[in-house]
Amino acid sequence: MFVKILLDYFMGFVNISIEGYYIEKFINMCISKRIVLWNMKRIKSTYLQANISIKDFKRLKYITKKTRCKIQINNKKGMPFLLNRYKKRKVFAFSFTLIIIIIFITSRFIWNIEISGNEILDNCSILNMLEENGLKIGAYKHQIDSNKIIRNIRLENNNIAWISIDLKGTNAIVKLAENTEKPEIINKTDYCNIIANKPGIITKINARTGTIIANEGDIVKAGDLLVARMDGRKIHWKKARS
Repeated sequence: MFVKILLDYFMGFVNISIEGYYIEKFINMCISKRIVLWNMKRIKSTYLQANISIKDFKRLKYITKKTRCKIQINNKKGMPFLLNRYKKRKVFAFSFTLIIIIIFITSRFIWNIEISGNEILDNCSILNMLEENGLKIGAYKHQIDSNKIIRNIRLENNNIAWISIDLKGTNAIVKLAENTEKPEIINKTDYCNIIANKPGIITKINARTGTIIANEGDIVKAGDLLVARMDGRKIHWKKARS
């Protein structure tokens, strides 16, 4: 019974009103003819409401004639009527379907590339490296091999120490870390100058080697030479004014 009602929903059904003095006879004849009525509501002795499939509704003509009952359609329900309702809105249905298809297709491509972590390299140079390896705006996601791109970029550019590529929806999120330059190693045995890094007054100065240029009580500014290395060259300097 439930399966038949479910099938009737997909095939379409109507809610009808039956009016007459022989309602019981009407119901009995429907049962004998295997015509299914469901959700029956007896409003009064001569008035009944019920659901019936479209196919069975067409078979009621003989029964209504025999029982002298009148039938009126109250509502039409089910898939056929729903589709018929939107049939008049073909442009809307077509546009809606087209939008869904476009969204589905475009979601399979990369439309935005986000880059973070770069300080030395500019975004343009990174985008060029990515494009050369197959990652660019409009690229098909399923053809992008992230591991291969990462490997190639690290081999081609010594300035990049680490890089990751994460594909999320239509976005490609690129994070990287750059190689920092090695600090200049100073040989402790080499002679060098001592220079003031900020202005001030010399209160005491003591150097084991080199030539002392500034004396106690001198006012110096940043960049003034305080102690010169001993390399035999003549050094010219100007004492900071007070």
